[in-house]
Amino acid sequence: MERGQKEEEGGGGGGDAGGGPKYSWFTWFVVLALLGVWSSLAVVYFDIVDYDSVIGKLTAYDTDGDGDFDVEDAKVLLGLKEAGRAAVRDSPEETTAPQVLKSEETSEPVAETPELQENEPTSPEPPTAETVSESDLRPARDDEAAVPLPPAVEDDFVPDDPRGSVHPYEDEANTIDTTGVLVEEPPPQESVVEAGQYLASSKLSQEAEPGVEAEKQPEPEPEPEPEPQTETPKEAESVPESDGTAEKQAEEKLKEKAKKKKPKLFNKFDKTIKAEIDAAEKLRKKGKVEEALRAFETLVQKYPQSPRARYGKAQAEDDMAEKMRSNDMLQRAINTYREAAELPDVTPDLLKATLKRRAERQQFLGRMRGSLATLEKLVQLFPDDISLKNDLGVAHLLLGDNKGAKKVYEEVLAVSPGNGFAKVHYGFILKSENKIAESIPYLREGLESGEPGTDDGRFYFHLGDALQRVGDNSAYDWYELGHKRGHFASVWQRSLYNVNGLKAQPWWTPKETGYTDLVKTLERNWKTIRDEALAMMDQNTGVFIPEEENLREKGEWGQYTLWQQGRKVGNACEGVPKTCSLLEKYPEATGCKRGQIKFSVMQPGTHVWPHTGPTNCRLRMHLGLVIPKQGCKIRCTNQTREWEEGKVLIFDDSFEHEVWQDADSYRLIFIVDVWHPELTQYQRQTLSPI
Repeated sequence: MERGQKEEEGGGGGGDAGGGPKYSWFTWFVVLALLGVWSSLAVVYFDIVDYDSVIGKLTAYDTDGDGDFDVEDAKVLLGLKEAGRAAVRDSPEETTAPQVLKSEETSEPVAETPELQENEPTSPEPPTAETVSESDLRPARDDEAAVPLPPAVEDDFVPDDPRGSVHPYEDEANTIDTTGVLVEEPPPQESVVEAGQYLASSKLSQEAEPGVEAEKQPEPEPEPEPEPQTETPKEAESVPESDGTAEKQAEEKLKEKAKKKKPKLFNKFDKTIKAEIDAAEKLRKKGKVEEALRAFETLVQKYPQSPRARYGKAQAEDDMAEKMRSNDMLQRAINTYREAAELPDVTPDLLKATLKRRAERQQFLGRMRGSLATLEKLVQLFPDDISLKNDLGVAHLLLGDNKGAKKVYEEVLAVSPGNGFAKVHYGFILKSENKIAESIPYLREGLESGEPGTDDGRFYFHLGDALQRVGDNSAYDWYELGHKRGHFASVWQRSLYNVNGLKAQPWWTPKETGYTDLVKTLERNWKTIRDEALAMMDQNTGVFIPEEENLREKGEWGQYTLWQQGRKVGNACEGVPKTCSLLEKYPEATGCKRGQIKFSVMQPGTHVWPHTGPTNCRLRMHLGLVIPKQGCKIRCTNQTREWEEGKVLIFDDSFEHEVWQDADSYRLIFIVDVWHPELTQYQRQTLSPI
């Protein structure tokens, strides 16, 4: 049995006394040969390989011009033999001939050979901040290949722009490089963008999202001081530009230039812990706010003298405050920003970013004086930064300190006379001082500059208003431009605090408003309302306060207010108790947080400039109480009407209106503002007061 087992295990049977293999080498050879034959037959029969295609590709390496790829061609590729010039073939049958190019210098046909290509890079190198120009963003023509986009680059964190409205962690890490060009991985095998399309960052094209091709758009025109670019000025000028794009392009290019200088946020010590900081920052960028905050808190405990870690903690707290909608958490962030700025060895860029963000968040919380102090410190630390001085001027304006703001902007314009941001704000201040003619050139030139921060509806509003007051009809050109830029609903309707989609018309009937009961109550009781108002006028107690909004060209205009912003004004109703009692039943009026209820008396010789109210959320009722027979009229848009005693006029004061009082005695009316009838109950409860 033992021998039998040995023979079975040894696989004898080959006749070899030494116990050779079960099958001979010849048998295996035959089997493999048969497999090869059957495989070849299968390939040919089922057409698995397109031999014509393969051979056609190989002939691109045909260096000796014999129409195929052979041993001689391989020798040339390996550098063992010199290539001979290929003959240019004219026969249409020779479809495998090498591609023919023309030399730009000699215009002679030159065969494209591997030798001509061996010095070219196999993949394009990413452009640097210095080499990327506007030509990199323009659409590729049919006869040229698009400039390939650079690959993603792991970059240091760039601080959030305090003026930006984008949430700090909405942009994922590695989506935008320091040049402002959208970063994408180039698609495999294809790098050509079809003509009429272009890819840009979302800041350059609001419609373009990362990874999405934008719709056909005109080429951006070069700025007065363009970056070096490959396209010629003629090409750039030949493309028409849609209204409103010039200012946006100027703004975005300034941002791009700022991005090109990468801020230095890491001091020497922070660089040694950069990997830990980057890991925490990545969590914040991805919106994992709680994890990011814990990570930065750990870093601050571990490295209490690290400015960058402290700054990251402040940003994470800032993000948490927004997520939680917590003022307490936001105050924590403001305090941490201060701590980061006060640490030793803070880099100038980090110090500036920290204090700017702190000032912005202080303003958000309503800490205007604290924000002003922070900005004053910034200006002391960075006296050459004009943008910081401009921000300081805005801080003064937010405090109602026009005098302080005016001084700041005068300093800015002394060193930078063409600064558009300073000009529009300085013009705004001059107009508030009733220096109408003097304000116009500053407002106009500031808007024309197209600089960031100038494209604001208030500046179009005040420039047009100033031009109207000096009798310049170009006011309506500016109103039209403001409308095209999206600041005004129309040339006539120029209110700035609006709810979209509300019915808009200058004059209304009681039935259209749905407030017929209120109108009937006012008209039925108009004499009672009139008598109470006259009694207050006769007492001469000073309850009629002169109009203070600088709306009069001339004359006298007094107002006695009962309700304002949805609340009673002090004890004003004590003088007219019946009138107030009548109105208590109508919350559409007494609860209108964006309106007033008041008496208005206007003396002869008064003219009220064309103006608009602040919001489209209300309608205004005028009840005639004492109306002279002639000389009193009101215009709303291009329709002029007159008051009647005991009758209610209803108009939308967000449309331009104007008043004349050319009678020989005073005019007295009762003004009742009501919510726009299309506002929902929720909107009426949640809209902010005006």
